[in-house]
Amino acid sequence: MEVDLGEEYAAFRLEMREWIEANAPAGLKELADWSWQPVAGGKRGAALLKATADPIYREWTKRLLDANLICAQWPEEFGGRGWDSIRFAVFNEELRRHGVPAVRRGMGETLVGPPIMVHGTPEQQAYFLPRIVSGEDVYCQGYSEPNHGSDLGAVETKGVVDGDELVITGQKTWTSGAQNANMIFVLCRTNPDAPKHRGLSYVLVPFSQENGVTVVPLRQMSGASGFCEDFLDAARAPLFNVIGGLDNGWAPAMTTLGFERGGNATTAHLGFEQELWDLIGLARKNGKANDPLIRQRLAWCFTQVQLMRYAGLRLLASLAEGRQPGPEASISKLFWSEYHKSFGELALDVVGADAMIRPDGEGYATNEWQDVFFASRAGTIYSGTSQIQKNIIGERALGLPRGPQGIAKVT
Repeated sequence: MEVDLGEEYAAFRLEMREWIEANAPAGLKELADWSWQPVAGGKRGAALLKATADPIYREWTKRLLDANLICAQWPEEFGGRGWDSIRFAVFNEELRRHGVPAVRRGMGETLVGPPIMVHGTPEQQAYFLPRIVSGEDVYCQGYSEPNHGSDLGAVETKGVVDGDELVITGQKTWTSGAQNANMIFVLCRTNPDAPKHRGLSYVLVPFSQENGVTVVPLRQMSGASGFCEDFLDAARAPLFNVIGGLDNGWAPAMTTLGFERGGNATTAHLGFEQELWDLIGLARKNGKANDPLIRQRLAWCFTQVQLMRYAGLRLLASLAEGRQPGPEASISKLFWSEYHKSFGELALDVVGADAMIRPDGEGYATNEWQDVFFASRAGTIYSGTSQIQKNIIGERALGLPRGPQGIAKVT
């Protein structure tokens, strides 16, 4: 089943299909399985990282840059093409169809760029946004702290004005991608006397040891270190790097990701689908496919992945009719993360007794399916825990009353 988006989008799809066919370098498709996505486990992630260092991938990046096809959903005046969500989704679909990767700028593209566009000065926009598009600045997020995760307004990291600079001291944690970042966007308290959400500032801070930043990888149970904790010891940033003005950081921090909404609606399920077929192949090979309970659970997984696909098609159809998304983001996050937790358990059952044995190797070596199991547990925590998503759906979508202050909510 496909969504008929009308003649305008059909013409756009053909244009993008022809551009990809004409510009994708030879050998790009064969460099890696580009359908993989981070929730699938560590070994494939390492393979993808290696592929992005290949000259073929770098040439592909250059061709996309030359065509303004990186951050293409950004307005034209900021280096994009001003695409709506439908065009962005169609482009992603065509990349998948051809087996070649999208080139994304991570948190800079989705979490830093939009607040700069909305709350930044023209001078800030002219300086910071091109550096995101080019890949010169790679961002990680400085929100969560050891004592403040979901309660973002309670951050304790301090920012003190010193001449034309802000001096920042504190600790951030669960910082994904910190090992590869050279910038961090930090929410810090610059006015301790202001009400909880009004004394905060949103600051773009050079992320280096020379600037008083110490990065400590957090070891996960798979042995990987997908995120870190960061210690900022009098790290400095020019006041020019404060987006939205001093003590007004809550506004840029809460700016929604309207520039990207729906862009992956019809492709988000594909990584899960490929992962499932890989597991089915293993079940056929080791005979577990003959077990009726295993077959039933694999069939359930197939159904769940197709539900993800149809939910994406529904969202795309809604966007095509001009309706803005509602609670779909929370529903989708809850659905795929809970699904993947069950899938991880099934994967070990398909592997069988061998799942209890780690392979040889340095450190805490694990195999591909053990990685999937470990990663699947984390999916119910990062990007908003399942409990938080249930509260958002209950309160904002279903209109249920908020839980009493100071009392844990029943989820």
